[in-house]
Amino acid sequence: MEDIEVPEEHLHEQINETVEEHREDKQQRWVFYVAISTALMAVFAAVASLMAGHHSNEAVIEQIKASDNWAFYQAKGIKAEIKRLAQHPDLAAINKELSDQQKIKKEAQQAGSASAAHLAKHLLLARAVTLLQISIAVAAISILTRKPLLWYISLSTAMAGVVFLIMDLLPE
Repeated sequence: MEDIEVPEEHLHEQINETVEEHREDKQQRWVFYVAISTALMAVFAAVASLMAGHHSNEAVIEQIKASDNWAFYQAKGIKAEIKRLAQHPDLAAINKELSDQQKIKKEAQQAGSASAAHLAKHLLLARAVTLLQISIAVAAISILTRKPLLWYISLSTAMAGVVFLIMDLLPE
């Protein structure tokens, strides 16, 4: 009887090729997931950046309104004082100036508060943008170095950035 030859060498090569193909397929899927997550990070960063810019602009506008109102407040005070120093002071006109001055003061304080609120939101969103940009960079490094741990770090950093973004969206 003839011995059946088992081509072990050929079988060994097939196993190695199958393992290598599986490894490459797994690697390609991992790179795909990193790419998709990085794209999502970029979208969140863009939204947070846009919102941060909006709040920054609104903070400046509100601060300008507050400054204008404080200047108007001072002008009303000066006008009331000039009327008081006149030879024949008009008490009704003086009281009107002082009353107007108090209304203007409230408007100035409200504009100052609105400016501070917008600035606080801007700072929150700036943190979100920073964390999301860092996460994008770390994700890119994870692909270059083929280290999944860095990708996990980038995902957790991105989640922290998204938390700051969500905090801005919540009502006060």
